[in-house]
Amino acid sequence: MLRQSLISEIIDLQNSTVERAKGEIERTRLNEVMLIPEFASIITGLRRVGKSTLLRQIATAKGYNQVLSLNFDDIHLSSFEKDDFVRLYNEIRARDAKVLFFDEIQLVAGWEVFIHQLLREHYTVYISGSNAAMLSTDLGTHLTGRHVPNELFPFSYTEFLRFMKKERGVSSFDDYMRMGGIPEYLKSRQGVVLRTLLDDVLVRDISINKGVRNVAALRQLAVYLLSNVSRLFAANKLTSVCGITSPATVLEYISYMRDAYLLDTIGMYDTSVKVTARNPKKVYAYDLGLVNTLSLSKSPDKGHLLENLVFIQLRHQHDTDHIYYLHGRGECDFIVTDEGNHPVKAIQVCHQLTDENFNREMDGLTEAMKRLGLSEGVIVTLDEKDEFTTEAGMVKVVRAWELFQ
Repeated sequence: MLRQSLISEIIDLQNSTVERAKGEIERTRLNEVMLIPEFASIITGLRRVGKSTLLRQIATAKGYNQVLSLNFDDIHLSSFEKDDFVRLYNEIRARDAKVLFFDEIQLVAGWEVFIHQLLREHYTVYISGSNAAMLSTDLGTHLTGRHVPNELFPFSYTEFLRFMKKERGVSSFDDYMRMGGIPEYLKSRQGVVLRTLLDDVLVRDISINKGVRNVAALRQLAVYLLSNVSRLFAANKLTSVCGITSPATVLEYISYMRDAYLLDTIGMYDTSVKVTARNPKKVYAYDLGLVNTLSLSKSPDKGHLLENLVFIQLRHQHDTDHIYYLHGRGECDFIVTDEGNHPVKAIQVCHQLTDENFNREMDGLTEAMKRLGLSEGVIVTLDEKDEFTTEAGMVKVVRAWELFQ
């Protein structure tokens, strides 16, 4: 339990540091965050991708004046309890705040009841957090139909260019593929930023919140997966890699990493859910700076890195459950489906087309096009542009640095 005066001091301390940081760029997501009266706007994403910065930019863009901001992931608020929400409410009223920004509020039991009350009293509420599952579970209990979900990812290629003051092209795209999009890392270029980020995710977002005791095994699994992005994996084979005896536990740990936006997985496309479920999945990271810094390989495969970037680009546009791979006689890297789960895009990724791989890449794509009834397919490369008419339909070869937003 906290004193009223202490809560007031913490609010003053935190709000004194919310001015726009030097060199801060406007996030593309700024104009896409939805706000509906009496609905809470929820923003989730990996730690340190700029959720607090986005909230600050929202306040400026919308001209909010009476704003109260509070980050619950603060050592001074570690003993904040459910009953303290009454004192926080008193502080909100005393300050005549109309717009409320709460970061990591899900760390406090009973937070959703407090938010529901604020919405009923017509406050404008934004909530940000680094654990999608914790937020969605509690939201489903008391705020069903009263919240709008939004996701924030590391810098896109366009944001990277603005931040780094670079021009669009092969050289800058190669830098983006190597450095990723975590703002703090791009500022410092120090690997310790990303290593600390990984530890924060594994310890604070997963171990503490989910009760995972074997943090060493969790970290070993995370590093292995980050070292093998764009590859298939099977849970029963990963047990020997990280010393976890149960495949079910491996899958559970991976689900925790997905919820924390550290990595994600996609399944094989099939009209049968059972077939999709029993086939291996492919793993992707949400930031390639993490991959290149933490990978067990000294020089990660550029084809896999490019494929991972295509996945990130697709995630900006689609939920994970609309992105698949397809395996037949050959393989197609990505199949994208619509809301009815009908295939609408077939995408192949190849860092560079050569005489040795051209037929393999083309055959995997055109087989997918025929099988799924698609008249057009795309091959994403680093720096090649072409167009082919095949019996399956039109195949466009595109440059990644031109394609990416």
